[in-house]
Amino acid sequence: MARITIIETGQVPTKYRERHGSFPDMFERMVRAEDPSAEVEVVSIPNGDTLPDPDKVEAILITGAAAGVYDGLDWIAPLEDFVRAAHANSTPMVGVCFGHQLIAQALGGTVRKSEKGWGIGRHVYRVAQDNGVVGGEAVAIACSHQDQVVEAPRDAQTILSSDFTPHAGLLYANGTTLSVQPHPEFDVDFAQVCCELRDGKAPEDVVATARASLAEPMDNAKLGGAITRFLAKKPISSS
Repeated sequence: MARITIIETGQVPTKYRERHGSFPDMFERMVRAEDPSAEVEVVSIPNGDTLPDPDKVEAILITGAAAGVYDGLDWIAPLEDFVRAAHANSTPMVGVCFGHQLIAQALGGTVRKSEKGWGIGRHVYRVAQDNGVVGGEAVAIACSHQDQVVEAPRDAQTILSSDFTPHAGLLYANGTTLSVQPHPEFDVDFAQVCCELRDGKAPEDVVATARASLAEPMDNAKLGGAITRFLAKKPISSS
């Protein structure tokens, strides 16, 4: 498959990093669970790395971050330019959480902090039928966000949705750009960490419900596999 350039836009808090790894580590595990031979490289914005030439990358995966895409940080506009160039080149590109929102904003969508509050724990998303990327009727995946895509770009099809997150997965008309709000790269232990990090920030009942929800089965392998195949330009799995 194509060499995947993982663009790290945020970092796991230091106290959790030794046990759980970085966000690129999590994505690398996710990708290699589907394709053990996959090659990845990491470009870390928090560590000061320069964005690559969008004409010279084979596939792109943009991680989550604590920042908001509307925060006006000095690295966000260059990353949006990079996204637009990669999209115009039809380079396979996937964004997750912050990456999902960043791609949507760069390509004409609207992102803001949702009045619905924190989305954490296991959420179930409806799958648009015959979308060509994700099979089945629903996927259950951990999420951790307040911001949402509230208006999808004009050329994006919503392929994952829920009452809480109407635009949880977007597939763009060029067929090579995909983004999702939930985190297929998070294992249950790190999803519990995300609940811990919301103590005192989200309402107690929301945190408690989120923690309990993580005991239920999740579809990380299904969505993670779909993302990996998408980056490799492979067809949808029937599972």
